[in-house]
Amino acid sequence: MGVPVALSRIGETLIAARDVIEKPVEMASVASSQSLNKSMEGASKHYSSLFFLPTFKRALTILSVVCICFVGLSTFPLFRLANGLACSLAVGVSLFVLTLFSDYLASHFVLKQDPIFVIRRTVALSLFCWILWLSFIVIGVVLSAMFGFWLWIKLCLLGFCAVTTLRAVVFFSASSVGLPRSIAASLLQPLPCIMPFLFSWGSISTSIPIQVLPFLILSPFLCLVSAYLFVSMIDRQGRKAYGIPSMKLFKAFMQNWVVGLNEPIEKHLENLGQDEDIEVSFLEFASTKPKATIIVPTVHPGPFKNIGSSLLPSLLKSEFEREHGGEACVPLGIIGHELDLASQEQNHKIVTAVLASAHSVTFVEGATPFFQVSNDNATANCQVFGKTAFLSFTLAPKTTEDLPQELSTIVREQARKVGLDSAVIVNTHNSLTNDPLEDVPLEALRDVASRALDKAASTALQPFQVGAATVYPREFSLADGMGQGGITAIAVRVAQQEAVYVIIDGNNLVSGLREKLLSVFAEIGFEKAEIFTTDTHAVSAVVLGKRGYHPVGEAMDHDLLAKYLKEAATKASGNLEPCKAGCLSLVVPKVRVIGKSRIHSLSTLVDLALQKAKQVVVPIFAVEGLLLVMYLAVL
Repeated sequence: MGVPVALSRIGETLIAARDVIEKPVEMASVASSQSLNKSMEGASKHYSSLFFLPTFKRALTILSVVCICFVGLSTFPLFRLANGLACSLAVGVSLFVLTLFSDYLASHFVLKQDPIFVIRRTVALSLFCWILWLSFIVIGVVLSAMFGFWLWIKLCLLGFCAVTTLRAVVFFSASSVGLPRSIAASLLQPLPCIMPFLFSWGSISTSIPIQVLPFLILSPFLCLVSAYLFVSMIDRQGRKAYGIPSMKLFKAFMQNWVVGLNEPIEKHLENLGQDEDIEVSFLEFASTKPKATIIVPTVHPGPFKNIGSSLLPSLLKSEFEREHGGEACVPLGIIGHELDLASQEQNHKIVTAVLASAHSVTFVEGATPFFQVSNDNATANCQVFGKTAFLSFTLAPKTTEDLPQELSTIVREQARKVGLDSAVIVNTHNSLTNDPLEDVPLEALRDVASRALDKAASTALQPFQVGAATVYPREFSLADGMGQGGITAIAVRVAQQEAVYVIIDGNNLVSGLREKLLSVFAEIGFEKAEIFTTDTHAVSAVVLGKRGYHPVGEAMDHDLLAKYLKEAATKASGNLEPCKAGCLSLVVPKVRVIGKSRIHSLSTLVDLALQKAKQVVVPIFAVEGLLLVMYLAVL
């Protein structure tokens, strides 16, 4: 995909995010949160298609066909009939060999420090260049039948310039090896590959190669200057507006999406980010030792892939289990993309603080049964442990995406009114339809929360048992929508009621799957159950598709998934033992996040770069083309 198009896709997403932020303040923050979430998921969808290249073997096969069967045979009319076929095939084979050799030199020597341009991608770029060059050659062959072979030669030379310009734009904008090496890589394939053409033209007249030699010396200079001017003018917009070179940001995005490097883009996010105090609540169950822990940070696990806090759910789970034992899970809190962490360093701040604070939990006895309250729009699940309410929300079967942050304040106020000390509040994030996102009905959420808390708080506490287990499905990967945290089940028995909470490390469930899986739990003896996802964005931007990721169940066999969930729940039920519960809330100070204002800055930067690209692309390359045509006209 060309750089301007790639920038355009980045811009579409970030401009949409900016538009959300610029809406009037009086609009409900619920709608803003939903729109921002949609914009960020749009980023995954667009970015994941930026470098969809063929495999090396496939690119090599297509390249050989293009060079030998099309470009090479296009020279057939220039040779005598007796040896024309052999000569044209020789031209094609030599073009193929020279292309491979130049790509090998480029990837292994000139660009060896660039993580993007390995041999597969340099060959793919050369393939696209040959397709572009071939279009000029074909037009030249057709027109030469009417106007003479010189038109064929001139159009072939124009194709040479187009390819040189394209390569220069790609390397100047996407390569991180510096200008001199980018120039060398830009010229390394076109210059050797013009030699077989000179040979074929020399078979017509030995004077032709000498006549075109000055053009071949001067035209690459014009191509490089035009490409550099185009990239520099876009770059200048970023420097002028925010002190960030636009193309430097673009290179960082490419390094992440193409080869998975997170450091370059996270450096920009750290610089653009802002410090926030992050609250983390966790509910721990223990007998003689820790049994299960539900950790809920007010951090959104995004923005995508391995950037920022995308991996936080699985990281926090594994580190907590390693340090304290038992099974841990990290369901989504009442939060949106405005609190994505900026880097892995910020992840470790959260993890370190949670691990250190877990030692100070005070445990109490007694729990209520699991209560569920619904209205036409929302469902709340509530269970009280000691003086702490564990409350979760779903809008299933409608789309359940990020919920309004006001909900946390509402729930905590209501919890205090009914005599509770604290509340751990979770967004189940367990239903996704293909319908457009609708505003979350805050009043409906307030209603079910209030009624669920009233029910639970008015019920006597009883001794309870907890069991927990985690399974890691071998058949499901990030591409299928399953994160590294696997599936965790926490079974809770109070009196005669046994309930199970199942947490899947994924980004939402396809609509209807929640209800199907809940019926499975009922069949194996659980009176109540709920399914959560962590909303991990580690699964985002790893597949092509309309979303850029697969919600749980979209690319998975439902029966196999149900089997794993039953396995986790059965194991959890099988190790039930009397437990106490402890709740702790801590604040991690000065954590770097990607705030709304910074998204605004970033989106504006890309917007300005796109506008500048649109303004300069035609004048720069039109002037280049005009100068080249004028030069060729006098040959």
